[in-house]
Amino acid sequence: MNKNSTIFVTTKFFSKKLFQFAMLQFKKATLKDIAKELNITVSAVSKALNNHPAMSDGTKDMVKQTAAKLNYQQNKIALSLKTGKSHIIGVMIPSAEKLFFGSVVHGIEKIINPLGYNLLLFQTNESMDYEIKGIDTFLQANVDGIIASIAKETTHYEHYAEIKKRNIPLILFDRAEESLGVHAVTIDDYKGGYMATEHLIKKGYKKIGHIAGLQHVQIFKDRYRGYKDALEAHKMAFNESMVYYGKNSIESGSEGMSQLLNGNAELDAVFCVEDFTALGAMQVLKERKIKIPKQMGVIGFANESFGKYISPTLTTIDQQTINMGEEAAKLFIKLIDKDDIYKSTESVVLQPIIVERESSSRKS
Repeated sequence: MNKNSTIFVTTKFFSKKLFQFAMLQFKKATLKDIAKELNITVSAVSKALNNHPAMSDGTKDMVKQTAAKLNYQQNKIALSLKTGKSHIIGVMIPSAEKLFFGSVVHGIEKIINPLGYNLLLFQTNESMDYEIKGIDTFLQANVDGIIASIAKETTHYEHYAEIKKRNIPLILFDRAEESLGVHAVTIDDYKGGYMATEHLIKKGYKKIGHIAGLQHVQIFKDRYRGYKDALEAHKMAFNESMVYYGKNSIESGSEGMSQLLNGNAELDAVFCVEDFTALGAMQVLKERKIKIPKQMGVIGFANESFGKYISPTLTTIDQQTINMGEEAAKLFIKLIDKDDIYKSTESVVLQPIIVERESSSRKS
């Protein structure tokens, strides 16, 4: 007797009920099955599963529990055809290596997942070409909206304007572009740059340099302005030779720190445009046996996860990343059913928070 006939013979001895149960495991449950189980209409089941406001919370819970018991799975394709919605949000980030962007994505998911939306994530690697490809991917996937942070290499924005032209919700986070006239969630980068510099001043540092970011990117330009204005407010001279214009990386931080040290013998502190830049700067200081924070104070920006584990631990500016993601998702929810999404735009500006650690702990 072969294997298949053995299975057949064994099946013959199932009770009728057990056989019916076994067959149900291969049959997909439908809305009718749920309605029959609860003795309610198919329409009521559909409304409950889609959180219709006309249905009571008790009915919704009862329907969802029964759906789970029957292993009901909603047909996403059919729902999309019926509603014109894919229930997918495109999220574009410049780099998956940085905790900052992963944390923002986590904040987005906290809000949209309970509402039945899924994320389609695209990483640009800071490339404008990849960014254009990502937006094309989102549009082909018929996403219900796009939440994005602009790549550092991006210098024109026609691809973003196309999203707006199609009246698809677009929310920019962290790196926004005012000229686009779209919705945005950012942090007050000017204030963050000011706070970072003022923190070093209050700790007693007298000659404070800045390893800046790419100045065509507004957030890095704003942090630079904050640095300059904090010096001026505290009657400290601004010196162009104490600024290095870098590219936001460990390598850029190393090169910038080396150049600042070679040209400024009195330098005793540095404000780095972001934490990876600060990490590169600290490596050079250690190589040159310059003690942090006694001889050189260091502060970063972003509150990346490694900052609390390196030695000395890194003082930084926290950007409220999870909150940023949540606010971006809430904006999307506000926009999803609007006819004219860009008739007026909303901007949410979060406040930076200083996280003081060892790298700037010298007392005045």
